[in-house]
Amino acid sequence: MSRNKYGNRKTKGFDSVKEAMRYQELLLMERAGKIQGLACQVPFELIPTQYIDGKCVERACVYKADFTYWKDNEFIVEDCKGFRTPDYIIKRKLMLFRKQIRIKET
Repeated sequence: MSRNKYGNRKTKGFDSVKEAMRYQELLLMERAGKIQGLACQVPFELIPTQYIDGKCVERACVYKADFTYWKDNEFIVEDCKGFRTPDYIIKRKLMLFRKQIRIKET
């Protein structure tokens, strides 16, 4: 298995061992009825594509959540982080500002 520039290894289709393990935990929680609607790699558009004279000049800015689910009637957006990149920090702030969603970091 190859490592990326942050040192994590892709495992079972996930970007890191930590993310794969968290998915297994969340699956067990869903089966036990503690959470509902578990989904992986859910995209959130933070800034739409920008056009000038019908031509795309800037692509959309999208945050892709590792997991989303419902717990106690609350929508949870979760990200497994070993390292907070500058891009992630900006997207985390945009999620709160644009979508009023605070990302749960695990």
